[in-house]
Amino acid sequence: MTESEYAQLADAFFHRLDQALEATDIDYELATGGILEMDFDDGSRIIVNRQTPMQEIWVAAKSGGFHYRWQDGQWRDTRSGDELFAALERMVSQQAGEAVRLA
Repeated sequence: MTESEYAQLADAFFHRLDQALEATDIDYELATGGILEMDFDDGSRIIVNRQTPMQEIWVAAKSGGFHYRWQDGQWRDTRSGDELFAALERMVSQQAGEAVRLA
């Protein structure tokens, strides 16, 4: 994948995540450069950021650190194969203490 293709795919992902979070009560900030931070009532955070040199998206949450790479038309965890949006929905729900839909 070229750097330009990665940038387009990552931009699309962050736009989709921004739109999904707008529909929730989660406090978050999307900073320039592709870093999104979500803050939760218990003081915890989830940080989602671009890793351009690796062509990945990384997530840091209470449950651990995860690396996602574009594979077969989706962002997939490099270890488990989990799809990024589904995994984020689980992580956000866990840290929010309630079910959160990121549709």
